[in-house]
Amino acid sequence: MQIKNLMSENPITIDKNKNICDCLRIMYKDDLSRIPVIKSVEGNKKELVGIISEKDIANKLGSSKYADVAISHFHVSTVMVKDVITVDENADSNEVANILHENNIGALPVMSDDELVGIVTKSDFINLCKGKPFEKISVKDAMTQDIISVAINDRLVHARRVIMDSGIGRLLVSEEHELAGIITSKDIAKAYVSFKKHTPEKHHQAQLKNLVVEDVMSTNIQKVYENDSISEVAEKMLETGFNGYPVSNEDNDVVGIITQSDLLKILIDLESQ
Repeated sequence: MQIKNLMSENPITIDKNKNICDCLRIMYKDDLSRIPVIKSVEGNKKELVGIISEKDIANKLGSSKYADVAISHFHVSTVMVKDVITVDENADSNEVANILHENNIGALPVMSDDELVGIVTKSDFINLCKGKPFEKISVKDAMTQDIISVAINDRLVHARRVIMDSGIGRLLVSEEHELAGIITSKDIAKAYVSFKKHTPEKHHQAQLKNLVVEDVMSTNIQKVYENDSISEVAEKMLETGFNGYPVSNEDNDVVGIITQSDLLKILIDLESQ
C-alpha cells in the first residue's frame, strides 16, 4: 500500500514566525501532537522548513538556557526541528513504518514534487492493528516491561529530563509504590507555558524548581490488561486518543506499559514474516 492511501491530506501547518503559544493553541484545538512548519516564498507558495512537537516545546521551555526568556520571545523557529525526514506520497507503507520506528519519531511529512501534501503518524498505522491477525496477539507479548517512572513529588525538571533522555512521550507516576498518575510531554509543555506567563521573568530561574510532578500529572488513569488483544488496545487508542496505557495483570498490579510504538513494532514484525 502506498502511503498516500494512509496519510492525512492537507495537514494543518504553522508559520515559523508564529509565537509558541499560537502553536500550542492549535495543538489543543485540533488535538495534534506535532505540526509541520512552513515559511512563505515567492508566488504565494509555502516551503516546509521544520516540524514541531509537544516534546520539542517541553524540552526547549524547560531548558536552563532559556529559563529567563519570556514566553513572548519564543517563536516556532526557535523550537522546531529543522532536519525534517520526509517521505514521497508513493512510498510503500511498510518502508514508512520502518522509518518511524527506526528513528523513534511520531510523524513524517508526505511530499509530492517538493510540495507538502500530507502527514502520516503512528496513529494512522494503529488503525491497521484492528484486523484478525492482531486478535491473536496479547498485550503481554507486545508491551514494554521495563517501566520508566517518576515519583509524585519529583520536580518537573527531573520528569522533563527523564522523558528527553529516554526518548519517550509519557511517564508513569508512583506514590508509595502505587500508580498515582501519568505525565506526558503535552502536560509538561502546557505547564511551562503557564509558568512563564504568570511568573515574573526575574523569578523564572529560581521558581522553576518549585514545580513538581503532582501539580501537572493526570490522575485520569485508564489501564489495559496483559491478556487483552492488540486489536482491542488499538481500538481503545483510536477511541480515546491516548497513545499509551499502563498494563495490569489479574491482581491489578502494573506490569508494563503499551504504546503506539509497541503496536507499530508488532505491525512491522508481522509484515516482515
